[in-house]
Parts: sequence; structure tokens; C-alpha cells
Amino acid sequence: MKKHLIILILSIIFAASCKDNKEMAKPIGIAVQPPVAKKKPHTITVHNDTRIDNYYWLNNREDKEVLEYLHAENTYTKTVMQHTEAFQKQLFEEMKARIKEDDTSVPYKLNGYWFQTKFMAGKDYPLYIRKKEGLNTPEQLLFDCNEMAKPHNYFKLGGISISPDNTMAAYSTDTVSRRQYTIRIKNLNTGEVYKDEIENTTGSITWANDNKTLFYAKKDEVTLRSYKIYKHVLGTNSSDDIEVFHETDDTFNTFIYKTKSKKYLVIGSSSTLSTEYRILNADTPNDDFKVFKSV
Repeated sequence: MKKHLIILILSIIFAASCKDNKEMAKPIGIAVQPPVAKKKPHTITVHNDTRIDNYYWLNNREDKEVLEYLHAENTYTKTVMQHTEAFQKQLFEEMKARIKEDDTSVPYKLNGYWFQTKFMAGKDYPLYIRKKEGLNTPEQLLFDCNEMAKPHNYFKLGGISISPDNTMAAYSTDTVSRRQYTIRIKNLNTGEVYKDEIENTTGSITWANDNKTLFYAKKDEVTLRSYKIYKHVLGTNSSDDIEVFHETDDTFNTFIYKTKSKKYLVIGSSSTLSTEYRILNADTPNDDFKVFKSV
């Protein structure tokens, strides 16, 4: 009797589970069919090896046919997932509830200021602040990413680099989600954002010690490889920026940073197994970088 009762209970639970699953997985109507990408054979030869890529044409981001196909994919996905929208929202709220929304990062000190990142309840993006000399002093708001994100469907604040005299912040933003950052410069005393605008960068910025020259890495627009280092002078057009290094080997990525002592600028060019460094005195940004070390 006890055995039959257990089997009956399990059967009821299984039936209820199947009902829930049916509610979550309603069959797709016959009229709703997934879009099918066209096959357009394209020959690629690398290292004497030839292969055919039938979907190579999809890498053209500006092509009307590509955009129409992506739109069709999005429409199809939205249609077949429509019955799960409430469940998606439930999952999102459950995961969000496990995160402390009102939070502040551990402060770090740099050149006489304490820097922190703050998260506010109900806000999607952080605030970047600094305090002069001590943690109990009034805070200065550097960037409110919630305000900066308002005109965009996507927003990410990349690198922030404070000038040596603490009066300016070079920062980068991505509003497309392609990791191609645009660099701008903000006066921290007045809040003015200068007209300087540098597109298609890695997002990292390095100041020279003269408070007017900065260096950055450009990306290949197709592969997104960082392959060139440029020098920009405050107040000039980015089209006049000077290329100071070009990594022609496509197995290497290049980057630039300032040493901990703040005395030197270093260009690195790195692959899987080796790295080469070039160095320049940060006080003389118009001089040439010299090879320092290869490892």
C-alpha cells in the first residue's frame, strides 16, 4: 500500500511538472520559421591552405542585406521567446536581488587624491568620484555614467587617465558595444569637455608630464587588433596626431603605459610567446622611443 502511494505521489508531481514545462514551451506556429542565411562561397587562402567560407559576406557591417538578415534573426528570436518574457524578467530580478545595488569600491590614492566608484540603488551605471587629501573630505563627481548613457542604447566608460597636474581627465567611451572607444578630455575644474575627439581606440590613455600631450593605441577597424600608437596634443585635431609606432606583425598587439615612477613612457608589443618594449622620458614626449627590452 505504501509503495503504491509513493508511486501515485510521484506521478502527480511528474504530471504537474510536465504541465509547467508545456506552459513554458508552447509550440512554435508553422508560420514562424527561422530566417536562412544565403550561401555565397568565398575563397580564403592562408599558409597555402584554401577553404571556402559560405558566410563570409556577413562580416560587412554596413551592407543592407546583412542588416536585413540580422533584423530578421532578431524578429524571429523575439517571436519564439515571447512566451518566456515574464520568466526572463523573473530571473533578472532574482539575480539582481543578489547584488548589493548601493555600494562603493575600495578607495585608492593617486597623486594626492582618493578615487572611488559608487553604485546607487535603482541606477544602472556607476559614478566616479575623487576626494582631495583625505577620505572624510567632500567628494568631487568626475563622471556620472547614468547621465552620460541617456542618449545611447548602449554605453560603457572605458579608461580614465588624470593629467599629472590633476586638472584634466582623458576618458574613453563605447556607445556601440564594439570595443572601439572614443577618447575625450574633460576639464575637472570647470566641467568643460574639450572639442578633442579621437575615435577607434583601445580606450587606454597615457599622459606625458607636460599636461598637454597624451598617447593612445589605435585599432584595426576590421580585426580590432591594436596596432598603432599615436601622440595627440591638447587642442589640436585628431587628424593631425602623429604616429609614433606601427606594429606590422598581425600576431602582435601593441599598448602604451607610464611607469610607476611616472618618469617614463613605455610602448609594449606583445604576442603569445614574446614581448618587445620601447621607452621614452615622459618629460620629453617629442623625442623618439628607443627599444628597451625584448623578452
